[in-house]
Amino acid sequence: MTDSILSKAATMEIPINSNGDSRTAEDDGFEQVVQLVKNDLQQVMVSGPNLNETSIVSGGYGGAAEGIIPTSSIKGPAIHVNPDYQHIRMITNGNGSSPSMHHSNSNPSMMSEEATKGVAVEKFDSMKKWSINTYKCTKQMFSERFGRGSKTVDMELEAQIDVLRETKMKYERILRLARELTNHFYNMVQTQQALGDTFADLSQKSPELQDEFGYNAETQRLLCKNGETLLGAINFFVSSINTLVNKTMEDTLMTIKMYENARLEFDAYRADLEELSVGPRDAAAMVRIEIAQQQYQIHKDKYERLHSDVSIKLKFLEENKVKVMHKQLLLFHNAVSAYFAGNQQQLEQTLRQFNVKLKPPGSDKPSWLEEQ
Repeated sequence: MTDSILSKAATMEIPINSNGDSRTAEDDGFEQVVQLVKNDLQQVMVSGPNLNETSIVSGGYGGAAEGIIPTSSIKGPAIHVNPDYQHIRMITNGNGSSPSMHHSNSNPSMMSEEATKGVAVEKFDSMKKWSINTYKCTKQMFSERFGRGSKTVDMELEAQIDVLRETKMKYERILRLARELTNHFYNMVQTQQALGDTFADLSQKSPELQDEFGYNAETQRLLCKNGETLLGAINFFVSSINTLVNKTMEDTLMTIKMYENARLEFDAYRADLEELSVGPRDAAAMVRIEIAQQQYQIHKDKYERLHSDVSIKLKFLEENKVKVMHKQLLLFHNAVSAYFAGNQQQLEQTLRQFNVKLKPPGSDKPSWLEEQ
């Protein structure tokens, strides 16, 4: 029964006049149909299925369905517009009020999907820019290597960079040898200490050789004490060289690496702009040239900024290197000379002169009073 009434209601069409007056002789018949629909819907609500589980199918007479609208999303009447016939078919509510539609825009799944799409688009754009930049730089690098592309070169700065790299390799060798010397000398001092303790023990247990063992024990103890002082000086030397090589020089070389990458990018975008400039001058080409000009200017500014940073850091590095090495080489020379000359006072004075502080013997282990 309901399907027949809805079918009749769906076939009733109200033509819209140009002046907006839609009152015709068919209005009375339409109102009768509406009343029948009202009564039938009331019966369905009382004894029929739940409206939340049904759907309204709209469509022309004898034609295909235009859409299926779940009734759970409809609050009040529904309006179906068929643009092909410019007619309105409506199902009104019982009180004859104006039809209205309610839409819910706060769908969490839709918001999450939009956020995911935004992140994906952003990552895609980033990957696209990286791919274009990598392609241009790789092309420029191969062009320079095979002699087909031009390269921006600052001969004076490049010479300073080469000197720095060579100097760092030599200083790394000094650092490696100084560490080996420290390890070997530490083992020698430990051997001297053990030998002195053995001589002292034998001096107590061998009365006939007490004086001879005693002299040697005292000599080994003195050598061990002076060796520990020299080890303090060498450790200070190694620490300073390590800071100079692995921190100061390395920081400058990192800036140089950034500068070289910026130089390659600058030349890549410069070559791209030059290639576009000699091509056609149509509207599309002019747009590409303008974009290339902007990218060229961006990478030129970056290259010039890093060029200035490298020049400044090389200057300060040279001054710092001379200052540090002057002090450390003088310390190393005076300490080694005093030790092998057996001049204990000069050795201790050298350490005081360069503010090298040694831990007193046994300071690593607290006394029994400190442990209480």
